[in-house]
Amino acid sequence: MFKIGLTGGVGSGKSTVATLFNNFNIPIIDADDIARQLVAPKQAALTLIQQAFGNTVFAQNGSLDRDKLREIIFTHADKKKQLEAILHPLIYQKMLAEFARQTSAYSIFCIPLLMETKMISFVDHVLVVDCLIETQIERVKERNKLSRAQALSIINSQVSREFRLKHADDVIDNSKSISGLADQVKKLHNQYLLLSNGTQ
Repeated sequence: MFKIGLTGGVGSGKSTVATLFNNFNIPIIDADDIARQLVAPKQAALTLIQQAFGNTVFAQNGSLDRDKLREIIFTHADKKKQLEAILHPLIYQKMLAEFARQTSAYSIFCIPLLMETKMISFVDHVLVVDCLIETQIERVKERNKLSRAQALSIINSQVSREFRLKHADDVIDNSKSISGLADQVKKLHNQYLLLSNGTQ
C-alpha cells in the first residue's frame, strides 16, 4: 500500500483536503487525532508528560491542561523539544499500526509537522496544501481567536513555505474555491490509484 504524507502550514486547510480524500473512501490517519488519544486520561503518555512538566499542566480532575501546555512549549524551546521527544515516537508507532489494518490502495497520513520532525522518509509521497501566508494568518486568527502577532508566531515556528514547496511531490492550492479544491483532490486521487498500482 502507498503512504501519502499530507502536510502544510497551520491554517492551510489540511483538514478540508483530508475530508475530500475521505469522500473517496480513502482512510485518513491523522497525527493530531492520535496525539489527542495518547494524552487522554489513563494513557501512558500522560505519566511521561507529568514527569517532564510536573502537575502545573494538569487540571484539578487530572486531565491535561492543553492551553497551559501550549503556553509553555511556545515560550520555552527546550520544553517543546522535550514534549516532542515523548509524543512523536508514540504517534508514528500508532500511525503505522493503523496503516497495517487498512486495505485501500493508499492511505493519507495527515502530519502537520512532517518536515519539522524530519520524517519525510516515513511516507512514500509528499502532498503539500499551500496558500498565501496572509491567508494563513487570517484563518488562524479567526479559528483560534488569536492576534495577528500570535498567529504569525505560530506560522514562523514551522518550516518556511518555500522549504515545504521545495520538498513536495504534489501541491494543492487552497487559496481558491472549495469546488476548485475538490477538483484538485479528485485529480490527485486518480493519480494515486495509478501510483499505488505501479502503473505510473
